[in-house]
Amino acid sequence: KASLDIFDKAGIENLRKKSEQLTSFMEYCVYDNMKKKGSEDFSIITPSTVADRGAQLSIIAKENGKDIFNRIIENGIVADWREPDVIRVAPVPLYNTYEDAYLFAKILSA
Repeated sequence: KASLDIFDKAGIENLRKKSEQLTSFMEYCVYDNMKKKGSEDFSIITPSTVADRGAQLSIIAKENGKDIFNRIIENGIVADWREPDVIRVAPVPLYNTYEDAYLFAKILSA
C-alpha cells in the first residue's frame, strides 16, 4: 500500500514524462561521451523514438563488453548483461536522477 501511495502522489503521467526525459538524457550522454572521445565503442539498439523504447536502453559494447559491464556493477549501478554483448540499463523515474544518467554514461565510456 505504501508504494502505491507514492505512485499516486507522484502521478503516473509525471513519472512517465520523467522516464522519457531521463532515458533520452542518458541516450544523449552516451552518444556525447563517444563523440568527445572520438570513438564508436557502443551503439544503442533500443529505438530512439521515445514512444517505441519504453524506459530502458540496450547498449551493444563492441569490445570487452563483459569487462565494461563488470565495471558498471562495481560502481554501484544496477544493470543487466545480455549475451553476447548487450548492457541493458533502465533508469527509474522515482529515484534515479539526471546526474545518475550522466554518471552512468561517464562510467560506461571510461
